[in-house]
Amino acid sequence: MAATTTSDVRLIGAWPSPFVMRARIALNIKSVDYEFLQEQLGSKSDLLLKSNPVHKKIPVLIHSDRPICESLVIVQYIDDVWASGPSILPSDPYDCAIARFWAAYIDDKWFPSLSGIARAQGEEAKKAAIEQVVEGLVLLEDAFLKCGKGKAFFGGDTIGYLDIALGCYLGWIRVTEKMNNMKLLDEAKTPNLVTWADKFCGDGSVKDVMPETDKLAEFAKVLMAKFRAPPPN
Repeated sequence: MAATTTSDVRLIGAWPSPFVMRARIALNIKSVDYEFLQEQLGSKSDLLLKSNPVHKKIPVLIHSDRPICESLVIVQYIDDVWASGPSILPSDPYDCAIARFWAAYIDDKWFPSLSGIARAQGEEAKKAAIEQVVEGLVLLEDAFLKCGKGKAFFGGDTIGYLDIALGCYLGWIRVTEKMNNMKLLDEAKTPNLVTWADKFCGDGSVKDVMPETDKLAEFAKVLMAKFRAPPPN
């Protein structure tokens, strides 16, 4: 296909967002140049509202002036459009269905528990949220063994759909561990995910878009202060 210029591909997002990171990793895997248009916390640009009038949320990929919304939809679109790098979704229909199943589990069940740790009111609620996160990671440890088939990633030898779906949250896992002085990814319970996380973060498509833990922790404090602030009169 014809070479794509940077102006053809724009991504509306924000650096701390795990969902935006999914699109950035996929674009990097395919070696696609793009313009990164950063939204500011607490405001929505006219371009965002025009490009995603339904949800009014990031990320939005704009390719040749056509917007595509929702992070995993964007990842699949990138995989379908650009053949310039390794395939992201599995080619086998069964493997693809399993990857989609676990990606849905991560977003619908597991991530709400992770974000629930910070929002928990009281130690008992926080402890319950932590337990749910760890239980989910144990399930994902087993999924890694089955999907990865003994290789480095969920996707095999290279980063795939499920790697992106889970790996985008690693920065926030580290921040949660740092702020609560505990471990979620643990050598005793999830040894393969611990090894996988290091390989994922060190990959060339990931390392430049994965936020530094300290920088992300500072952003998390701002976010929590905003969350806990009383509503304006």
